[in-house]
Amino acid sequence: MFKGNIVGVASFNSINWANKTAYIGYWLVEEYQGNGIMTKVARALTDYAFTELKLNKVEIRAAVENKKSRSIPERLGFVNEGCIRNAEWLYDHYVDHVIYGILADEWNG
Repeated sequence: MFKGNIVGVASFNSINWANKTAYIGYWLVEEYQGNGIMTKVARALTDYAFTELKLNKVEIRAAVENKKSRSIPERLGFVNEGCIRNAEWLYDHYVDHVIYGILADEWNG
């Protein structure tokens, strides 16, 4: 919620309990981008993964060309761990994904 409006969605897309890794996904209405909303949400989800769920790692994937989405994990101190080619069919073509990860002992909140 932002000023009483639902403007996006964010969640753990999945949690791999065996490897203690959570995967965060998010989407935000374009007109609300640039207000720090999703950075706050991703920070809260990452905190929750480490403090409450006692996980070891959190990952965020973003399309290579999606600079706004990529800036969120970069701002939060996630490490660029590489690129997966043709990771997602988006609209009418494949896009590559950059994988960002952070470990529990690296997280400063």
